[in-house]
Formats: sequence, structure tokens, C-alpha cells
Amino acid sequence: MTPDLPPVASPEAARSRGTGNFTTRILGVAAVATLAATAWLGLVVSPPDVVQGQLVRLIYVHPAVATVCYVGFGLCALASMAWLWPRTRSRRWDALAGASAEVGVVFCGLTLVTGSIWGRASWGVWWTWDARLTLTALLFAVFVGYLGLRRTGGSPEGRARRSAVAAIVCSLVVPVDHEATNWWRTLHQGNTLTKTNPSIHGWQLATMALSFLAFGLLFAWVLIHRYRLELLEDRYETEGLGLALEERRAEGAPPVAPHALTSTPLPADPLASEATAR
Repeated sequence: MTPDLPPVASPEAARSRGTGNFTTRILGVAAVATLAATAWLGLVVSPPDVVQGQLVRLIYVHPAVATVCYVGFGLCALASMAWLWPRTRSRRWDALAGASAEVGVVFCGLTLVTGSIWGRASWGVWWTWDARLTLTALLFAVFVGYLGLRRTGGSPEGRARRSAVAAIVCSLVVPVDHEATNWWRTLHQGNTLTKTNPSIHGWQLATMALSFLAFGLLFAWVLIHRYRLELLEDRYETEGLGLALEERRAEGAPPVAPHALTSTPLPADPLASEATAR
């Protein structure tokens, strides 16, 4: 039987938890609203492209998802650095690193899927060993390995140290992946918004900008929930083990006499008293 953890100890903690739930609700509503607006603008209002036609509508998903993927992995590296620094070392930084990496892996997978769909329509193949595509697949693989490393055994501190070092090393792939289209000749198109004269404008530019906001809000909402779950798992790992041991000791204890469970003494036996008097 899984032991029940004790409730929140202080009213301040309960109020902060309620405030957090309210903030998360607002964030979730904002994410849904902006995603719906992005879908409406991208599918209805925004016109097709002169060259790519209807295929251009993937530009309202793929770049934003890829950017959020970079943010997740970058946040994982920063949280890992904060854990390694002795003055800022805290279990919460390790939890944030794990949560952001996990959410980043999800968005990285979406990046590969949407990129493959776009590549199939543009290049005629689902996959090619292009520099950008290969590095994105490598980024996905190394952070999946990082998540596996976090599940290895050992002490919590040793596991956190190994994971922090691995996260920093894995995050070095992020800037290389981002600059791949500038450093090598690739089939993947270059950065659209960082050009001196962007080739996108009007409703296309507005919808693309809104997509970055929408997926950023979605990332924040998912990250907060995953971070709370990480802290809850850590609490079960530390406190739950102690409670389980206490319950096991209680199950193996000798039975207690019924009269020992009450502080009121049992009444004297009247027959025994009468026999003593005689």
C-alpha cells in the first residue's frame, strides 16, 4: 500500500499553492486562446504563398516549435549550472533541469515530425541527411539519453551531479544546430525573421509572431505542471520511503492488549474482591 504523505504544513504554503493553481489556469487559458487565434489566422486569414502555396502554413508551427525546443534545452543547461554552483545548489534546480529537458524533448520530437512533413512536400523525401536535420536528430537523441541518465541508481546528489554535467555537454549541440544553415550549405532554408529584408510580411508575419507567443505559453504551462510533478516524485522518494518503513515496522510489532489502548483502568472483578474479603 502506498503511504499517504502528510498534508501541507502551513497556511502560507496552502495559499501559495492556491495562487500557483490560479496562475497556471490563467496561463493555460492564454495558451489555448493564442493557439486558437494562430490556427484561425493561419488557416483562414493568412493567404497562401506564391512559391510554396498552401504548404507555407507549416511556417506557423514548425519554427515556433523548434524555438521552444531550444528554450527547453537551454533552460535545462542553466538550471544544471545553478545546481553545480555551491552557493545556489538546491534540489529545485535539479528538478527544473529534468522537467525542462523532458518538455524540450517533446517539442524536439514535434520539430522532427513537422519538418519531415514539410520536407516530404518540398524535397520529395521524408528524410535526408541534411546538416540541420541530422543535428536536430542528434539533439533529440542526446537529451533522450540525458533523461535515461536521470533514472539511473545511486544517491540523489551523485545522480544530480552526473545529470547536470551531462546536460551542459548535451546543450552544446543547440547553438551548432541553430547555426547549421549559416555554417553549411543545406537544403533547409535559412532563418526567415533575422534577415535584413524578411521575405515574410503582412498577415503571414503577424501570424508567425503570434505562433511564437502561443507555443511559448504552451511550453510554460506544460513546464510548470511537469516541474510540480518532479517535486512530488522527489517527495515520495524521500518521505514516502520513511513512511513505508514505519508502516512495515508497525505491521511486525507484537499485538497490544485491548486494555493498553485506553488510559482508563479496568474495573476490579467483584467476585475476586469478595473471595479476598472472605
